[in-house]
Amino acid sequence: MDPAPQHAPTARRATAGTAPGALPLLGHLGRLAADPLAFLRSLPGSGDLVWVRLGPVRALVVCDAGLLREMLLNDRVFDKGGPLNERVREFMGQGIGTVMRPGHRRQRRMLQPAFHRDRFPGYAEVMSERIGAELANWRDGQVIDTFDRMLELAATNVARTLFAASTESVLAELNQAIDHIVRGLVPRVLLPAPLNRLPLPAVRRYERARVRIRQITGDFTTAYRREGTDRGDLLSMLLAARDDDGRPLTDDEICDEVTTLFMAGIETTATTLSWAMLLLARTPEAQHRIAEEAAAVLGDRTAVFDDLPHLPYTRAVLVEALRMYPAGWMQMRQATEDTELGGHRLAEGTVLIFSSYVLHHRPDYHPDPGRFRPERWLNDTGRASGADRLFHFGHGARKCIGDNFALTEAVLTLATIAARWRLAPLSTGPLRPRMKASLAPADARVRLIRRTTPPADRPAPATTACPHHSAATTDTA
Repeated sequence: MDPAPQHAPTARRATAGTAPGALPLLGHLGRLAADPLAFLRSLPGSGDLVWVRLGPVRALVVCDAGLLREMLLNDRVFDKGGPLNERVREFMGQGIGTVMRPGHRRQRRMLQPAFHRDRFPGYAEVMSERIGAELANWRDGQVIDTFDRMLELAATNVARTLFAASTESVLAELNQAIDHIVRGLVPRVLLPAPLNRLPLPAVRRYERARVRIRQITGDFTTAYRREGTDRGDLLSMLLAARDDDGRPLTDDEICDEVTTLFMAGIETTATTLSWAMLLLARTPEAQHRIAEEAAAVLGDRTAVFDDLPHLPYTRAVLVEALRMYPAGWMQMRQATEDTELGGHRLAEGTVLIFSSYVLHHRPDYHPDPGRFRPERWLNDTGRASGADRLFHFGHGARKCIGDNFALTEAVLTLATIAARWRLAPLSTGPLRPRMKASLAPADARVRLIRRTTPPADRPAPATTACPHHSAATTDTA
């Protein structure tokens, strides 16, 4: 869903408090480590703005949607800062997701043409081809790990749309490198810097993968510059981009942007699709409804770009999965000057934390927030109640530049799966997230059951309650 229109600063004075349970030296790190999502969900009970302490860092958590919009719209004062962002920059460079405001404005203007609507039919053609190839390998009765399958599919889609000239061997190498980075990013960001210099196997794998992605990007960049042709891919757009002074991106800047696009465009999409599949497997009514829609629109073919307007329920399923399990669940900003938020004075350098997960699970914003109900996002206007309190793609100047890219890929993928396969859960236990670079499921397995006829009689209505647990990442807009 698109974000709400811009709002003027709130006139009311926000409630403010301090989270209970801080320990000497550690502060609230113990509670955050033990069950991050439960800790975060508890914070609105202490106020609209809640002070927490993470070791030596004192930070203000924004728990109110209006205050969060106000903060995100004022990116001059509330910039991309804080210790978490600083650590991410060490590994991902100065791409659009990590660079501070002055560089961000320039880079966003330069990258925007790559995400213009005119480019999407070409991107979708690549996506549809890879979706069809992936599903052709699935077998009736097979148990798949939805996260692993969607991660590989998303990695291949992003690699193909970035580098149209990539071969299957290069795609395989990129997939492996991305897997190592996905599994290693959060520990590298959260662990003390000295530990990341130890010659541990995981550290070496991560570093080799990071270097290899930059080498592959550099090789393609050199080849594309030499050829001077537009291949219709994202790299061609990056090479053609110019700022207001007519300057192109440097090779280092292109490597940083490609690294960011890989990280932003792969795990978050894979995570969202995996959660959507798991939630559908546990919700027969929703799975029947999406299968009816997909069968009516697609028959037995792979979804294509022109199908997108005809798949509203599929999109609603994905929006609901993003509401319940937003990939970027905890992010940081830092005040660049003395300022005010919600009537409270904040000193320059104040670290602010916000969590789309917290806002998405407030029952006063989203009734019955623990229930999977895609229909809450369907109405005649396309702007269901509560849509202005969704923050899975951010808001303001740093709203994710690839939001439509991600939703296009996710809708095409999920509709094609729904038309061909019924998903059966392997257990009825709670769905639990795990610590990765995004909020990924701990057990993502389902059993595939091939559909041989159109969906039969509609099952009895059911909704799925999903107890939650932990994870961490940063936004990439």
